[in-house]
Amino acid sequence: MTDPRILLADDDPMIVDALSYQLEKEGFTVLKAYDGQEALELARTAAPHLILLDIMMPKLQGWEVCRILRQEKNTTPILMLTARGEEMDRVLGLELGADDYVVKPFSFRELLARIRANLRRVELDNQRSSGRKQPVTLGPLTIDPERHLVSRQGQPVTLSHREYDLLLALLEANGAVMKRGDLLDKVWGEKWVGDPRTLDVHIRWLREKLEEDPSRPQLIRTVRGVGYRLVSADELEEE
Repeated sequence: MTDPRILLADDDPMIVDALSYQLEKEGFTVLKAYDGQEALELARTAAPHLILLDIMMPKLQGWEVCRILRQEKNTTPILMLTARGEEMDRVLGLELGADDYVVKPFSFRELLARIRANLRRVELDNQRSSGRKQPVTLGPLTIDPERHLVSRQGQPVTLSHREYDLLLALLEANGAVMKRGDLLDKVWGEKWVGDPRTLDVHIRWLREKLEEDPSRPQLIRTVRGVGYRLVSADELEEE
């Protein structure tokens, strides 16, 4: 990815200055925002490749910025920067559409690794979508890997890069069960360090977007004690 642009939003000028300096040394162009409203406007107009979003900011909190961007179908990877380590705070960020989170205080090396992992994932998505693959139909669901599109009953479904990666990983398994650890390695990367329940949050979110009744999923099924699988077209026809 040439000229990767990162939007860094934090109301602490010292943090912004220090991180900007380090990121620019690594070859990134840094767009700076010091409140949530400024971050939202830059995310809309400057087309960053990735957003680093602090939670506690004036005008609009990071949670709200993330929620609005996802409602507007903006799929730019979002990494939440938070001083809070509680599980519910992390889960809330993921449920609102964040792709990852880093708990303060964090090392720059850890942050850099997560930034690069998310940017690589986007690039791999783009490479996959340029391949010559035919659309796959699963009941009401159509997945078009070539065009990077997903629709349900003919209506487009907006997925984040992480959600799309997860759906594609399940699709490529051809109806087989994928173990939780294998899914985490494939979608989040083998070096990813975080709460493994992140996977469950993303599965639930996918079901809410793709299933007719998310509480009784027919497409993405849980295999207790093992992992998840996406049903095949043949199975749906038999049922």
